[in-house]
Amino acid sequence: MARPTRCRKICTEPEYDSFGPDGLPSGKEVIMTLDEYEAIRLIDLEKYTHEQCAGQMGISRTTVTEIYETARYKLADSVVNGKKLSITGGHYQLCDGMALSCCNRKCKRAEIFAGKVKDHTKTSMHRKETGQMRIAVTYENGTVFQHFGHTASFKLYDVEDEKIVDTQIVDTDGKGHGALSGFLSQAGVEILICGGIGGGAKAALSDAGIRLYGGVTGSADEAVDAYLAGNLGYNPDVHCNHHGHEHACGEHHCGEKKHGCAGNESNCR
Repeated sequence: MARPTRCRKICTEPEYDSFGPDGLPSGKEVIMTLDEYEAIRLIDLEKYTHEQCAGQMGISRTTVTEIYETARYKLADSVVNGKKLSITGGHYQLCDGMALSCCNRKCKRAEIFAGKVKDHTKTSMHRKETGQMRIAVTYENGTVFQHFGHTASFKLYDVEDEKIVDTQIVDTDGKGHGALSGFLSQAGVEILICGGIGGGAKAALSDAGIRLYGGVTGSADEAVDAYLAGNLGYNPDVHCNHHGHEHACGEHHCGEKKHGCAGNESNCR
């Protein structure tokens, strides 16, 4: 009986997850998984040895070598043959960011948990007061995060008499897609502002009575100000079609959780 594939720990998901040749698209695509991306990042950019990379990702050195060689081949195939490169999927889980040394000294998640960046993420939230309206925005580094299913945190705005009276940033605790509608409902959210979102998540939000304003980009604070002023630009027909299929955003085929294993390696095959 084959051993289950272990989830590989990665520091953070890439800020840019697709690249293509200049000019007309070739119609051909190379898919690089996020664990392959992480091996490239650690070895080629951070100058880790294969042994150090293995320790960081929680896998064997032999496995790192295999992943790295596959990733390098995909890069070469994309560059030489003019194919679009998309970074998605794979057996992985994000580091918990609980120590500055968890990845390396540049680890953004560690800085957030250590309170070294302006937007400190909280695991518990303030209670909304009676008579207030609560707006949630998919949130990352001050901007509207563009993939609802990947959302690691929301910024919540409590509004009273058309004025923001309180804000907070809350961690989604690894929830994704339909589960996020329940998370928002329990938080007392009535309005969601986001970027891309799939049909299933839109239906779940509708069932929860949460009004959706999708297709929004730019500053999260400015988006909420625009909503309150009645001039928010949004797309009522927004549809997340990331990497060619509706549920690709946040879907990693590694267990049932957003980022895969969630502590149960037997789910990863």
